Amino acid sequence: MSRHQETAPPEALEPLAARELRSDARDNRERILQVARMTFAEQGIDVPMRELARRAGVGPATLYRRFPTKEALVTEAFGEQMATCAAIVEEGLADANPWHGLRTVIERVCVMHALDRGFTAAFVTAFPDAVDFAQERTRTLRSLAELIQRAKDGGGLRRDVGLDDLIMVIMANSGIRASSPKAAVAASRRFAALQIQALQAQPSGSRADTPAGTRADAAPLPPAVRLPLLAAI
Repeated sequence: MSRHQETAPPEALEPLAARELRSDARDNRERILQVARMTFAEQGIDVPMRELARRAGVGPATLYRRFPTKEALVTEAFGEQMATCAAIVEEGLADANPWHGLRTVIERVCVMHALDRGFTAAFVTAFPDAVDFAQERTRTLRSLAELIQRAKDGGGLRRDVGLDDLIMVIMANSGIRASSPKAAVAASRRFAALQIQALQAQPSGSRADTPAGTRADAAPLPPAVRLPLLAAI
């Protein structure tokens, strides 16, 4: 065969019907993931699979062919957010000032979780069969634990703070309910600032009973945000 001759690509040799079927399958999968991400962000991950199928415009059988379990759908839907979260922590770990790095991580991660209720639930839920998701989360938590220790060693973070305390901050932050994404971000930033001041080590020579909010070195809080009260259940 001449070097100028080209063979047809494998997909060109497939019957047209087969290629169309593959295209439809890809479209269905992407539509399901898009709907799942939007719905989980608004309502959390407890939305029934049949409801997700209805919103995506596919039958339950199609949904289960693409994602046999809820766990498979949740971990696939939040793979990108998990990677982003991991990158944020790694950037904080690379900061020459560990306390500044940790503060930045808290601020950015809190905003992420305030905008996406589903991601918080996915992050703190054990998914034993989702190996990749679990491994990425484990690496992220180990990096965060290392950053916490560095911030302690540098004198910026209270000595009695641990990884579980940061997880508690993330979980509490996810409870923010606001009238708009913009308001949620503003509320999250104020909440993060409050938590950062509580986590900060007291300056040497300061009285132990001095409230953190009255310290001379305490940064001003972001503006307060009026949040809607939830209706009684």
